[in-house]
Amino acid sequence: MYADSIDNESVAQLPRVFFEGQIEVISSEKELKKWIPELFKGKILGFDTETKPSFKKGESNSIALLQLATEKLALLIRVKHTGFSKELIKLIENPQILKIGAAILVDLKSMSKIARFKPEGFIDLQQLVPQYGIENLSVRKMAAIVLGKKVSKSQQLSNWEAPVLSDAQQQYAAIDAWVCREIYLKLITSKT
Repeated sequence: MYADSIDNESVAQLPRVFFEGQIEVISSEKELKKWIPELFKGKILGFDTETKPSFKKGESNSIALLQLATEKLALLIRVKHTGFSKELIKLIENPQILKIGAAILVDLKSMSKIARFKPEGFIDLQQLVPQYGIENLSVRKMAAIVLGKKVSKSQQLSNWEAPVLSDAQQQYAAIDAWVCREIYLKLITSKT
């Protein structure tokens, strides 16, 4: 049903995906408290994190951004400003709310350096797509194969700790979480 792989030239020809929902950059505990109930309404969320890149060998930064997305809302949580509130930890630990991402073990390991929690309800697309014969495991290529859309990676190495996130950064971060949800939904509804 799906191609096992796709080359970069074919991906480049595809229409670009955009997140057309509401994007909220969360920079305080108060804002987090206001918006997190919206995430509890959804049963399937897209999930990702962003970290300021380090260009020095052996040096790494902690997570700057935690992205959680419903169909029409993406919260970009600046965890260095908000911390991990009780409500956020409850969401992370809730097995009834699926959190869909790619390479999530890396994200969860980085998150565990900031807060203690027991992750529940996480689904890693990289573990799921091989069941559909898909060999390419990057979000960009999974989106191309499953959705027929191109995910731009132009903001990947930008400064996620910048005082203000640009519109391009916000769109990139929202898409990275949201598109994982969309890939998952398309896969499970196309199961033969």
